Amino acid sequence: MAFPYQHAGTLTFVPEAWASSLLTQFDPLLVWSSRLVSNRDYEGEIRNKGDVVHVNSLIRPTVSEYSLPEGMTAQRPETVDQKIPIGQADYLQLLIEDAERVQLATGDFNSPINKQMIRALAAKADTFMGDVIASSATFLPNIAPSVGNIPASLYGAILDMMLELDETDVPEASRYVVVSPRVKRFLIEHPSIANAAAYGEGGVTANGVVARLAGFTVVSTTAMPTGVDIVAGHPDFATFASQFNEFREGQSEKFRADYVDTLHLYGGKVLRYPGMDTKKADNTWEETKPTKGIVKAAVTWPS
Repeated sequence: MAFPYQHAGTLTFVPEAWASSLLTQFDPLLVWSSRLVSNRDYEGEIRNKGDVVHVNSLIRPTVSEYSLPEGMTAQRPETVDQKIPIGQADYLQLLIEDAERVQLATGDFNSPINKQMIRALAAKADTFMGDVIASSATFLPNIAPSVGNIPASLYGAILDMMLELDETDVPEASRYVVVSPRVKRFLIEHPSIANAAAYGEGGVTANGVVARLAGFTVVSTTAMPTGVDIVAGHPDFATFASQFNEFREGQSEKFRADYVDTLHLYGGKVLRYPGMDTKKADNTWEETKPTKGIVKAAVTWPS
């Protein structure tokens, strides 16, 4: 749907073009909310703050041994509903001095001030999702490296986290490790990270990726939850539902310019799974206990 500009002689405002341009710059800034760490499978139609996204988890069926004369007994698929509340609503409003010129360029997100606004939106959403994930992760013992073996100690701790995930049958493909900037600073001294291209795949910069190595992706962010330095898991165990909604345009009352604005509606949740978490009698999950699909640890830094 297109809306006419209020300035005479200009063209029309195309919300879809602006949404595409915004997402192109927004998504690469995310870490916790990125598809590397959280799945984005349940966004659907989010229209207002307070909406609820429903996720149905299939309970794992029982495998039985076939024999005669008993034959087979059919099972009905059973699901458990999990609700993701869309409780966050942030907005972005841009002032456009020349609406027609900007529309022809399919977006005006490249100015320094607009880039900082998008960074602020991404940082707030990522901090929210990091807190959601870390609050339900299983805490492992603190990592206490000595001055001379910090890189090796941190790398060994990450491998111990991978072992924890192995023992709970967390899928191996697409695993991630999120580290704080201080952990990253020492971790990249370890040969397996410094020479990641020789072991797996070299690092890239989008979504905070440091390196891809030995079946997991190492990412770093400044949006680390309080008291946590390393988090390891799989994106199946957390979901982030997000939508930029209701792009509008109009004439500023204060300036000789147009404005364009939108609402960012989002929410997140750590998902629970049969065989790994506890189902309650009312067919919901026990969510006060940490999930086995995500683990976390703090570092006691040497003085």
